[in-house]
Amino acid sequence: MAALLAAAAVFGTGTACGIADAGENSVTGKDALVIGVNADQPGLGERRGDGSYQGFDVDIATEIAVRLGVARADVTFKKVTSATREKMIQDGDVDLVVASYSVTPERKVKVAFAGPYYVAHQDILVRQSDAGKIRGIDDLKGRRLCEVPGSVSFPRVHDEQGVAALPVEADGYAGCLTDLTDGALDAVSTDDLILAGLAAKASGSGRRLTIVNAPFTDEPYGVGIRKGDVEGCEAVNKAITEMYQDGAAQRLLGKWFRPAGLKVATTVPQFEGCV
Repeated sequence: MAALLAAAAVFGTGTACGIADAGENSVTGKDALVIGVNADQPGLGERRGDGSYQGFDVDIATEIAVRLGVARADVTFKKVTSATREKMIQDGDVDLVVASYSVTPERKVKVAFAGPYYVAHQDILVRQSDAGKIRGIDDLKGRRLCEVPGSVSFPRVHDEQGVAALPVEADGYAGCLTDLTDGALDAVSTDDLILAGLAAKASGSGRRLTIVNAPFTDEPYGVGIRKGDVEGCEAVNKAITEMYQDGAAQRLLGKWFRPAGLKVATTVPQFEGCV
């Protein structure tokens, strides 16, 4: 009996420590947060000349942090890319990632996701002069299509849909935009929010691009978070729900995407679940 009681005490202590450790490591217990965002996606996450960041994802990240009890002055943004997001979460370089981060089964093996905070749809961006030639995904066969390492967008066209597009690699979507406007690409295919931002940026420099408006996927944008932080995931989900209830999410969607003429959803998305 004494041995059983001792074992139970040890087990109970270990369990309590495990729970305490989980709470201490949760984003809910932090007075400051480092949040990973993109640096090259106009309208979503873009680094300005002074080193600060702007965009829909940046504003969403700030709103989440504030609703978690972190002051705006205590939120630090750090650049992530499609190829580095999982590792930066796993290594603790960032607490959260809000970076047009589509939730996929493969990614959920490595990190957890709160949200999604928005469901985008993959579409196609072309030069306005080519709009009559490329009207849907099948028209990408044999055409030069941008490929960004770590992004699922090109594989969705080439591998999942079986369209034999020709890959042209770029470091990020800013590179895709440059190649498209310079004629080195025929099209860019990725989430419609990203495409809207790219088109808006191009129009500012007199380049006319157009979204084909032939969506073929759902892309739930999740908030990347360390696996095991269920408390943090649930807190982020609560923050996202509040943002849709009090109109903050709709206001930010209008701010960043209404000028591009993109029709956006204004209801809270169905969450993935935190366990």
